[in-house]
Amino acid sequence: MPDTRLTDEQEALRATVEEFAREVVAPVAAHHDETKTFPYAVVAQMADLGLFGLPYPEEYGGQGGDYFLLCLAIEELARADSSVAITLEAGVGLGSMPIYRFGSETQKKEWLPLLASGQALGAFGLTEPGAGSDAGGTRTTARLEDGEWVINGSKAFITNSGTDITRLVTVTAVTGRPEGGKPEISTIIVPAGTPGFTAEPAYSKVGWHASDTHPLSFDDCRVPEANLLGERGRGYANFLRILDEGRIAISALSVGLAQACVDESVKYAKERQAFGSPIGAYQAIQFKIAEMEARTHVARTAYYDAASRMLAGVAFKKEAAIAKLFSSEAAVTNAREATQIHGGYGFMNEYPVARHWRDSKILEIGEGTSEVQKMLIARHLGL
Repeated sequence: MPDTRLTDEQEALRATVEEFAREVVAPVAAHHDETKTFPYAVVAQMADLGLFGLPYPEEYGGQGGDYFLLCLAIEELARADSSVAITLEAGVGLGSMPIYRFGSETQKKEWLPLLASGQALGAFGLTEPGAGSDAGGTRTTARLEDGEWVINGSKAFITNSGTDITRLVTVTAVTGRPEGGKPEISTIIVPAGTPGFTAEPAYSKVGWHASDTHPLSFDDCRVPEANLLGERGRGYANFLRILDEGRIAISALSVGLAQACVDESVKYAKERQAFGSPIGAYQAIQFKIAEMEARTHVARTAYYDAASRMLAGVAFKKEAAIAKLFSSEAAVTNAREATQIHGGYGFMNEYPVARHWRDSKILEIGEGTSEVQKMLIARHLGL
C-alpha cells in the first residue's frame, strides 16, 4: 500500500491551496457557474501562486516540484469549484505537458516559461466529432508544403482553447498513410491567432460552466514545419502517455469533488432539523455519509498510488486506469448521495451540491470513459 502521509513540503502546498480555494475560489464559484463566465481573476491569482508551473524545472520557469504536487493542488481546488480545477489540470497536464515531455529544447524555451507562468494557456487537440474514445480514428490531416504544415479538419470538446489568454493548441493530425498500414499520426503546435485556425462558439454544457470548452476547426491552417512536436508518426503514442498521466490528475479532481460532497453533507446534516433532531442524528444519514467518506478515502489512496508509481519511473498505466475509474464513479455517487441528503434543497443551485452533481458526470467521460478504463485494466490482466 502507498504511504498516504504527506511530507512537510507537500502538506504546506496542500494547505496553501486549500486556503486559496476556500477564500478566493469558493466565494465566486456560484457566480461564474450561473453566468457561465471564465474566472480570469481567479486564474491570475493561481498564476501568482505558481500553480501552473508546479511540475516543471526552474530552468523553464517552473516551481521545481512534481506531478503529485500538481494533483494535490487540483484536488483542493475541486473541493471549491471543478471548473477552476479542470482549468489547471488541462492547462498543465494537457496544455504544457506535451511540450515538456516531447518538445525540442527550442520549443521548450519558447513556450514553457509562458505557460508555466500561468499568463497563457495551452490546449490539447485530440478528440474529434467522429472519433471520441477511438482516438486512433483521427481524420484531421496535415501535409507538408513549402516548409509548412497545412492542417485541415476539426476537433471537439477542447478545454482552454478559446480564452483570451489561450496561446496554443497542440493538434493530432494524420501526416501520412503508408500503403496497407495504419495512418501516421503526428502532433503539431498551432499558435492561437494562426489564419485558418478557429475556436468555434463555446458549448452549452451540463456542468463545468466556468471552464472554457470549444470545438475547433482548421481550414488550410499553415504553421512552420518546425512546429512538429516530437517525432513524426509518434503523435498518437505520445498522447496516450499524456492521457495516462492525465488520468491521475482527473482522479485527484474527482477526489476533490467527492470530498466536497462529504463536507457539505456533514455541514447540512448538523444544521437541518427534522422530527425534532438534526438529520445527522439518524442512522440512515450517518451511514450514507460514512460510505461517502470511505469511498473518498479509497479513491484518494488509489491516485496517490498511481502518482507514486509514475514518479518512481515504474509502470503505472493500470493503476492510473484503476484510480480514474474508481474515483470518477465515487464522485458521481457521492454527488448523487449528497443531493439526496439535502432533499429539495439539493436540487436548488444556491447549494453547492447541485453544482457538484452537475459537474460530476463528465468525470466518467473525459480523458477516457469508464468503459475505456475497464478495457485497459482487463488488457493488463491478459484478457
